[in-house]
Amino acid sequence: MVVFRNVDVPADAPVATWPYEALVTVLEDGLVSDWQPVIAEIRRDPWGRVARLIEGYARAVNEHPSTEFPAGGFDAQRALATFLTLIIDSARRAVEDRERTEVAERVRHALLRSGLTARQFAERLGTSASRFSTYANGTVMPSAALLLRMERLAQG
Repeated sequence: MVVFRNVDVPADAPVATWPYEALVTVLEDGLVSDWQPVIAEIRRDPWGRVARLIEGYARAVNEHPSTEFPAGGFDAQRALATFLTLIIDSARRAVEDRERTEVAERVRHALLRSGLTARQFAERLGTSASRFSTYANGTVMPSAALLLRMERLAQG
């Protein structure tokens, strides 16, 4: 593990508890293997504290580019910021895809529990059968209110 400059972090401290300075030290001075716990934390909670801190880091790097390199030259900090932004975006898309799948499953389950046909169910919801189909297959996410209405309709 990378030794943190001026930062006291116990070796077994969860990444989510690390101060900003420790995260930056690991990212800028560590090896790719040192980044793994940070990346794992971002994937675990892509809207959490660590992801937000890393977003702030990336924003600062992009707003204040390094002056160490000639114009058009390789900027390691900017490349790192881009890489981390891609990791965050990918983690968020993965969560959103799982949520979309879960909502579609809840819609289909509500339809099954209702005992109605898809057309009847859609009509009772006040929508078209084709629109309901987009909810059931996960193409479109229903509003929270509509999902609640579906689940209530399924209960009878």
